[in-house]
Amino acid sequence: MELIPYQEEHRIFRRTLQAFLAAEVVPFVEEWEEAGIVPRSAWKKMGEHGFLCPDVPEAYGGAGADFLYSVIVVEEMTRTNHCGLSARLHGNVVVPYITAFATEEQKQRYLPRCVSGDCITAIAMSEPQAGSDLTAIRTTATEEGDAFILNGQKTFISNAINGDLFVVAARDPGVDNPHAAIDLYLVEADTPGFVKGNRLRKIGWHSQDTAELFFTDCRIPRANRLGEKGTGFKKLMRNLQPERLVLAISAVAAAEMVFEMTFAYCRQRIAFGKSLSRFQHIQFELVEMATEIKLGRTFIDRLVCDHLQGGDIVTEVSMAKYWTTEMAFRVADRCLQLFGGYGYCEEYPIARAWRDIRVTRILGGTNEIMRGIIARHLGL
Repeated sequence: MELIPYQEEHRIFRRTLQAFLAAEVVPFVEEWEEAGIVPRSAWKKMGEHGFLCPDVPEAYGGAGADFLYSVIVVEEMTRTNHCGLSARLHGNVVVPYITAFATEEQKQRYLPRCVSGDCITAIAMSEPQAGSDLTAIRTTATEEGDAFILNGQKTFISNAINGDLFVVAARDPGVDNPHAAIDLYLVEADTPGFVKGNRLRKIGWHSQDTAELFFTDCRIPRANRLGEKGTGFKKLMRNLQPERLVLAISAVAAAEMVFEMTFAYCRQRIAFGKSLSRFQHIQFELVEMATEIKLGRTFIDRLVCDHLQGGDIVTEVSMAKYWTTEMAFRVADRCLQLFGGYGYCEEYPIARAWRDIRVTRILGGTNEIMRGIIARHLGL
């Protein structure tokens, strides 16, 4: 029985998205992986078919859809076995900051283009000396007349090369309180003083255009600060719950994907005169993985329901983010082992899945940070 209250409209949307991805994404994944970037035309097609930012209000070009449509997009994009066309980051992490905190003029200017795929977004938080500890960021935003002047460096920024609009976290050098010093700013890619670095070479996520960003006396209008002064840290904390929830959703979907391909392989691969799936050890491996995946799926579906009802599930989402990403990598690692030497060959999809899943234990707040959050909420 489904825990999530999907309606027929959701099921139609999923089938339509699956058909679109099978025709417009999956055939090109290898090409994008080799190129190290997804062409903007793919983003545009996603937007034209209504698969970007489904929850953006109709007044700004979106469908005003509920969170379940975003869940469907996250799951089905994960099952394409690539991370370059990051609709999850664009629609569920960055655009919500604009929807919630931008001025009306900015919403009218940016949101329709975010929905259509003409404006690709990114969020710039991490720095060479500041990752999970956001209070340690060094990028500064200094007030000067009717503008802010940004100086600093960001790293590990996804969608950086394709990005048109960036939500940038920076600190006011005149404020001592590290939490009150942080604010968020909208910065367009062609702003003078803003330079994108080269794409970073990564173990996985090869088609994801990850890069460094540099700000040197980068002048932006005062209106480009999102919300009231000193509220940036609170905004980041508020939006981390849905961000980590979609990470956990993606992790479970990834585990399901690699299990399905491994299950099929074990049934058709012959060794010593019989299929791998006929060996008791292999059966036990598959059973154990299937059980862990089912536990993860049940937990995640329950949290999706709680999130839909507006529940405060920070502790549970932190639990889910660390446990599901650890579980997904355990599953991917065990599945690669069952493929034997073939699992270590690039022509087999399990190799890319194994590489790509590994970073989920780091991004969105490392799993060590997740454990610290849980410990605090438990009163430890």
